[in-house]
Amino acid sequence: MNWRDLVLVVVSFAAGAQNALAGGGSFLTFPALLFAGLDPRAANITSTIALFPGQVTTGLAGRNLVMGAAGLGFGGLFGISLVGGALGAVLLLVTPPGVFARMVPFLVLFATIVFAWGSFVRRSTREGATARLGRRSAIIVQFMISIYGGYFGGGIGILMLAALTAAGVAVRHAGATKNVLAGVMNASAVAVFLTEARVAWDLVAYVAVAAIAGGLLGVFMLRRINETVLRAGVVAIGLALTIGLFITMP
Repeated sequence: MNWRDLVLVVVSFAAGAQNALAGGGSFLTFPALLFAGLDPRAANITSTIALFPGQVTTGLAGRNLVMGAAGLGFGGLFGISLVGGALGAVLLLVTPPGVFARMVPFLVLFATIVFAWGSFVRRSTREGATARLGRRSAIIVQFMISIYGGYFGGGIGILMLAALTAAGVAVRHAGATKNVLAGVMNASAVAVFLTEARVAWDLVAYVAVAAIAGGLLGVFMLRRINETVLRAGVVAIGLALTIGLFITMP
């Protein structure tokens, strides 16, 4: 293993843990794969495929915390994520990603603000509170997030946490639910990307194994971290991602 592979392993472990806690792991693996010499599109596709096994194990590890939202059962969220992820992946392969990539910092910033507002300013997710995101809105929002997830994927955890908590789901359950849904939408994307030849399979194994280990650590932390601390951590990650994205935005 050379120094490039060692960097990939360390970064991928951190990405797996970050995906389990709040999402945004691809913002670690994507630049690492660029550093490894891949072009942006190949790095995006390779990152999605390599992180997918970690998302599966992370989702399974926290499955007992998974739930529906806004009167919509988990099965409905599952189906929406599956279809949206496939559509987003197809769009990536047939359209240039430049314009959409420029939207990413604004999307993550918006999601972070929404999550922070719902967590610390208008705390209405406690028992007996009324959800602010209705069934129809939840369907539309999850479908749009799923399309984005299949297209690029960076920050989908932050976006789903914002949507789920806005629908009245407690942050610990929202974290576990978004882990499973992220795996579902990326399952569709991976199925589409496997038809694409531009996958760096020699790097996939390093990223995948390290991300699985990091994801299991993230689930362990998700079950044990104080909820207020977890909320603050999510906001901090969102702000850090936003700053980094604005700095690197083309």
